[in-house]
Amino acid sequence: MTRMPAPRAPAVNATAAALLGLLHEGPMSGGQLVATAAERFGAFFSVTRSQVYRELPVLAAAGLLERGEQGARASQKYVITPQGKRAFRAWVAAGRGVDSLRSPLVLRLLHARTLTARQRAELVRTSREAYTERLAAARAEARRERDPYRKAAADFAVAHIRAVLKLLDAIPE
Repeated sequence: MTRMPAPRAPAVNATAAALLGLLHEGPMSGGQLVATAAERFGAFFSVTRSQVYRELPVLAAAGLLERGEQGARASQKYVITPQGKRAFRAWVAAGRGVDSLRSPLVLRLLHARTLTARQRAELVRTSREAYTERLAAARAEARRERDPYRKAAADFAVAHIRAVLKLLDAIPE
């Protein structure tokens, strides 16, 4: 009997890959994916609610996900398919190239001249407070992590947050 090769996995974008990676842990609803992504990736990769709900039907139509059981309040759980696992592995394995930084804070700072002095000071103050809180949480996460790859990512999150605080500290009062 001749064995047919496994079908090629369709290419996925980074947001789809983030969702497929999370679904390796088990079925999740869109809301659970949003919350888990914020917890797991929040320091270095944002996934918005609208991105999740836009991406899920596309992934299902491509055969990368299947609808699972209905959750509470009519929430729909999704399950990764074998084809989805192949697409995810292909995306991870193709990880070459340079990342692009997408930071709303840096964009705001680049356009801060359009604000009043008081608004600029408030932007810097509130950003410094938020990143200081994030730093404490990121340090705690980095200390807890045992997997070497996740530990490296957690340490990167700490370094990134420290760099943002350094950026904010470089702005004159």
